[in-house]
Amino acid sequence: MEHRNNVTYFVLLGLTQNPKVQKVLFVMFLLFYILTMVGNLLIVMTITFSKTLGSPMYFFLASLSFMDAIYSTVISPQMIFHWFFRENIISFKNCMTQLFTGHFFAGAEVFLLLVMAYDRYVAICKPLHYLVIMRPWVCVVLLVVSWVGGFLHSVIQLGTIYGLPFCGPNVIDHFICDMYPLLKLVCIDTYVIGLLVMANGGLICTTVFLLLLVSYAVIFHSLKNLNQEGRRKALSTCGSHITVIVLFFVPCIFMYARPAKTFPIDKSLSVFYTVITPMLNPFIYTLRNSEMTNAMKKLWGGKVISASK
Repeated sequence: MEHRNNVTYFVLLGLTQNPKVQKVLFVMFLLFYILTMVGNLLIVMTITFSKTLGSPMYFFLASLSFMDAIYSTVISPQMIFHWFFRENIISFKNCMTQLFTGHFFAGAEVFLLLVMAYDRYVAICKPLHYLVIMRPWVCVVLLVVSWVGGFLHSVIQLGTIYGLPFCGPNVIDHFICDMYPLLKLVCIDTYVIGLLVMANGGLICTTVFLLLLVSYAVIFHSLKNLNQEGRRKALSTCGSHITVIVLFFVPCIFMYARPAKTFPIDKSLSVFYTVITPMLNPFIYTLRNSEMTNAMKKLWGGKVISASK
């Protein structure tokens, strides 16, 4: 018998079915989203307009903040909308769109974090050749490669799930459309497909994470050649990068570097790397970076003073 897709929409169960808890989550996640957008866009605008933040590191940081802002917009507004209107239905096409865009920006961010680690490696281990190696066109090429990597990853994910037969039920025990919850609703055996998804998502996360650990091990080993001030500055910058890497990759590896099964903790971990991490990134990169904080004070403090006169 030939399977066909009988599903035109999905029902997202979300984080909870309790109306009182949903009201609390609505306020909380709306605040998270506002902080995410303000923080990340502030970084993008500060780096764009500041004359002192022209190094490749800040070019990549602005790109990361832009990705975080868009990635959060793919996820958070839908949850907020559903809680406010008590509407938890998403069409099949919108579900596939969210799946594609979410994996696109998340995948691009995975590769960009690897690029940022390479930038720090060159800056610390080869300081005399830094500006030669990290020329503007090289930075642009590395950024484009990150976007292309995310796009290819997302195309493979979408291509894997889109043509599969959904015969019902259509209830997704999640707050977003993601691969493993969707595979549970497919009416054919998905064991091999789950392995392909794991290879495309989990293998990428795990491989990049290991490469990042190796790169920062080399960086820390080379710090002994720096003076105390240079060592302090390098540790501060690398510490911010490592914090972001751990917050992003550890949940990602747990979610995707395993067979296609779902666990109760999955939704909590998904909230962490789709909502919490994009919100925390601006604070992590600005609070430990004196150049960024000084540029913000100089650029936006002056504008606030001028506006108040």
